[in-house]
Amino acid sequence: MARARVFIACSLDGFIAGEDDDLSWLPGPEPGDAPGDATEPPSDHGFGAFLADVGALLMGRNTYRVVEGFDGEWFYGDRPVLVATHRPLTPKMPTVRAVSGPIDAMLAEAFAAADGKDVYVDGGDLIRQALERGLIDELIVSVIPVVLGRGAPLFAGVDGRHFLDLVRCERQPGGMVQLTYRPRGRRASSAA
Repeated sequence: MARARVFIACSLDGFIAGEDDDLSWLPGPEPGDAPGDATEPPSDHGFGAFLADVGALLMGRNTYRVVEGFDGEWFYGDRPVLVATHRPLTPKMPTVRAVSGPIDAMLAEAFAAADGKDVYVDGGDLIRQALERGLIDELIVSVIPVVLGRGAPLFAGVDGRHFLDLVRCERQPGGMVQLTYRPRGRRASSAA
């Protein structure tokens, strides 16, 4: 069964980006992962395996603006990317389109585009909205050992309490910890 899933990194103090959308604190390739090092490919911290199960993405406008500006190949291949926005959008990729409305309707549209696969929900505001409505099936949060002090929060501003069950905890290179949670009361993940 298709799931609404989150895969995101945050600082120890709960920010997904620093001031002015600064992402320079996110880990890069590990030492020894230099180009031409044939011993082991750079770690993607499980993102490739996660993305393999994803049929479509639903992301916020600001998140789209940031990832659109990354150098290199488009991360998401030919997967449909639905960008939540009320303003006109001129995407650079043909797989990107604007959506608007309540989170339930936008997520339903993303599931239709995912063609039976999972939907990747990305962007702090959309994640909070989907969590509040009980629409998230799984959260994979990579906690980076840095305190930013200020920036874009992951969960600050969520209405009420949301209890989560820990499915997996994995220590990763560089002191990062990857936590996989299922919101309490949600169905079990086939990957758990």
